[in-house]
Amino acid sequence: MVLGLGTGSTAAFAVDRIGQLLKEGKLKNIVAVPTSIRTYEQAKSLGIPLATLDEQPNLDLAIDGADEVDPALNVVKGRGGALLREKMVELASKKFVCIVDESKLVDGLGGSKDAMPVEVVQFCWKYNLERLQALPELAGCKAKLRMNGEKPYVTDNSNYIVDLYFDTPIKDSHAASKAILALVGVVDHGLFLDMVDVVIIAGSTGIEVKQK
Repeated sequence: MVLGLGTGSTAAFAVDRIGQLLKEGKLKNIVAVPTSIRTYEQAKSLGIPLATLDEQPNLDLAIDGADEVDPALNVVKGRGGALLREKMVELASKKFVCIVDESKLVDGLGGSKDAMPVEVVQFCWKYNLERLQALPELAGCKAKLRMNGEKPYVTDNSNYIVDLYFDTPIKDSHAASKAILALVGVVDHGLFLDMVDVVIIAGSTGIEVKQK
């Protein structure tokens, strides 16, 4: 099996478990494609065999976390900064499973009032930040450059991230996606639409599985 390994605090538990099962001999014959340098280093330290999309362009399964999940299983991802590589790996997978806790469930994307990230090139980032904030499809959003201390946060792809904050959920996520991607200088965004097949939710009453 070729397996996509996600990035973030929740995905890290899955990577640890896969490493443990391999070590115990309960899991065999897998190769994994990590979605970030951080996940690559974690998986390598656990002895998980690794590859890239160049070597393994067709994945059987991707496992990752999510920052928000709506009732249609559309998700927001990328608060950990790895949204571009996550999206590339997960779109190359036959099946995409998200693991979350119940606090990530929202009525509509943007509903948590936390960041919806957009990866942009460093060149004239402020120009694109202002254009993002002015899009009618993102009406009411506030755009902020993500910082790492006193310097801008830099992704594994040497880009910046503009975080969008919404007071109310995005009215039309598909229209917002299209409008964001139409801006030259935008690399990608954290709206993962029509991609997730299964969401496994850890809640106060146990585990719930939602499928498309």
